Amino acid sequence: MKQFFKFTLATMVGIMLATILSVLLFFGIFGAIANSKDKETEISENSIYQIDLTGTLVDRSEDNPFGGAFAEAFGSKVQQEIGLDDLIENIKKAKNNENIKGIYLKGGTLMGGYASFKEIRDALIDFKKSGKFIVAYADNYLQRNYYLASVANKVLINPQGMLEFKGLSAELMFFKNTLDKIGVEMQVVKVGTYKSAVEPYINTKMSDANREQITVFIGSIWKNIVLDIHKTRKIATDSLQAYADAMMMFQPAEKLKATHLVDSLVYVDEVDSILAKQVKDFKIIKHDDMVRVPNAEKFEKEKVALIYAIGGIDNGETDGINSEKLVETITDVAKDTNVKAVVFRVSSPGGSAYGSEQIWRALSLLKAKKPLIVSMGDYAASGGYYISCMANKIVAQPNTITGSIGIFGLIPNLSGLNEKLGVSYDGVKTNKLSDAISVNRPFSPEERNLMQNYVNRGYELFVKRCADGRKKSPEQINAIAQGRVWTGEDALKLGLVDKIGGLNDAIAIAVKQAKLTKYMLKEYPEKEDFVTKIMKDFDTKIETSILKSQLSEHYELFRKIKNAQHLNGIQARMPFDVEIK
Repeated sequence: MKQFFKFTLATMVGIMLATILSVLLFFGIFGAIANSKDKETEISENSIYQIDLTGTLVDRSEDNPFGGAFAEAFGSKVQQEIGLDDLIENIKKAKNNENIKGIYLKGGTLMGGYASFKEIRDALIDFKKSGKFIVAYADNYLQRNYYLASVANKVLINPQGMLEFKGLSAELMFFKNTLDKIGVEMQVVKVGTYKSAVEPYINTKMSDANREQITVFIGSIWKNIVLDIHKTRKIATDSLQAYADAMMMFQPAEKLKATHLVDSLVYVDEVDSILAKQVKDFKIIKHDDMVRVPNAEKFEKEKVALIYAIGGIDNGETDGINSEKLVETITDVAKDTNVKAVVFRVSSPGGSAYGSEQIWRALSLLKAKKPLIVSMGDYAASGGYYISCMANKIVAQPNTITGSIGIFGLIPNLSGLNEKLGVSYDGVKTNKLSDAISVNRPFSPEERNLMQNYVNRGYELFVKRCADGRKKSPEQINAIAQGRVWTGEDALKLGLVDKIGGLNDAIAIAVKQAKLTKYMLKEYPEKEDFVTKIMKDFDTKIETSILKSQLSEHYELFRKIKNAQHLNGIQARMPFDVEIK
């Protein structure tokens, strides 16, 4: 027995030591990561900034070294994420740094929204004003990547490569037949002829109104894509439309050159010699290294705050907008006397009507103290527009998706499913409507009427917020509302936005309105390094990293399905499952 306790104690001590060593190793790895992130990059003479157009474009970068580790552990391809914020800043650094002679756009499979690609494209055009060059090469170009590459001085493609150029299509997924099979009825109350976010649950195809609005807004986006390519490639718009109709992806590469869509057919090993003709003895600096190049901005007491609002509003998304936290951030910025103006960057399809109203309130109080400028990303629709409408000025890209002024309520009726499962319910109540809005039976006429009146009041409030913010009458807003989605270009004509442009344009307006000559730009919420974030929500980050590594490009569909469970209640949300291809 004495020997048993001896060995038991030894084992316990061994486990404790192993645990302590693991923890130390764990933090040691984190320390190494942190140190590598803090290490500044020095740019050598004759450098070329290489942008790898692969992975997924996100509005704002975040540290996640575990993403690659889990992908490799599960034998999956690493899904790179590139922050639009870092990319725009890096292009600006490259323009202003005398040691960087040009930019090399390598690859053509980066995924992201067209408004974000427009923002990068505009930054690249501005870069070229410095007299420096851009060379683009890909084995294969996705359409949105070719749209980006078309700004280059030279566009190169593999002799056996493919270039997607076919126009746009929009596709929705419908669940009604699936829900019918399992005995679930989605009970809908809404306001807005075009408020189509509920259609996937109650229809098997697009309504005529939804088909109309989608046709208009993808037509507007495509028109601007063609016009932009025409300006940089000097190809007639009629010719570009004809090439799209010819489905250039399956045409021989020689035809891509003959039509002037590309300049040369080369293999990737030949690109170095092409770059060498531009810069002798060049050195490549990659994106992650470029991020660590010190910013030339000097410390200034007076600041312009840049507040990010990205993702769905209060819909359970780990990377979405938590209205309570965002209100706290807005309130803190409003109180900061050193912040003289605010740029509110919105990239959101909307979500909770209640959460949208709370954010609106906080921003309205902030606006009373300092200028507030909204910069719209890929989406600023429904609740995303709700939280934008009170700004002094609203800036959007021509292909931003916005508007969708309308709300809906979505409550499931599970009685059919319960019957299939053999589940029944019984109970008692003290008052007539004590059991109102139950998910285990259909609405009664009285309940539906109560819900509809509640939604109507919510819509009227939404319209009023927009009318007050845009200095229009409720009747004027109602005429262009009804849940209809608009592009930024059309929204400008309708008075829903004030200017076509990107984030830098919004910052310039904020600086002018605050009458600043010297300032610093400060981002909110402040970025957390990976060590801090992993300690705060270790389980969530690990789970997300594993899922992304396993599902790769299918992760986004999984995320949408998972978040659908949070759609109960009143929503100010656009048709969020529209996929533009």
